[in-house]
Amino acid sequence: MARYTGPKTKIARKFGEAIFGEDKSFEKRNYPPGQHGNNRRRGKKSEYAMQLSEKQKAKYTYGILERQFSNLFKKASASSGVTGEILLQLCEARLDNVVFRLGVAPSRSAARQLVSHRHITVNGEIVSIPSYTLNAGDVVAVREKSKSLTAIEDSLAARNDVYEWLSWNSETKQGNFVSVPERMQIPENIKEQLIVELYSK
Repeated sequence: MARYTGPKTKIARKFGEAIFGEDKSFEKRNYPPGQHGNNRRRGKKSEYAMQLSEKQKAKYTYGILERQFSNLFKKASASSGVTGEILLQLCEARLDNVVFRLGVAPSRSAARQLVSHRHITVNGEIVSIPSYTLNAGDVVAVREKSKSLTAIEDSLAARNDVYEWLSWNSETKQGNFVSVPERMQIPENIKEQLIVELYSK
């Protein structure tokens, strides 16, 4: 399964945001990586550099590699509606992202691992593809045999984010993808219009 496995704090420092979740190292050094760190004189970024940076941030945030991301953009472009919004909605509808949002896993990479290791079911069937796209009304649950996993229990105990477009039953460890989220319901700080401009060149 292709995924980014490089240094995460370095990437987060590059964007100036803890895009991979809580990170003590990032908090200590919240400035760009490199020998000169904060003191390096940085000229004004070109329009292309800003667009590219936004695309890279979105890719790293959702843990999607270039070809997958490009395919998602094509799918978003072919749909009726605002391309940038649809792109983010497609990212949010991925199974690994929903498992993370429900609190079953503490990060998207941990969610990806749970899915690929067959701990998650969709509508009662085991799904081991992290990029699986959910539809409104789909039921995402922890597989019966996996409900007592310490990693899952610890993550659910620390769960504090609630999203209007998802519902969760803590007794049955079962969630519902109620609807595709509106742009204002997606908390990620991503300027999707810059990504659309980049791909439209």
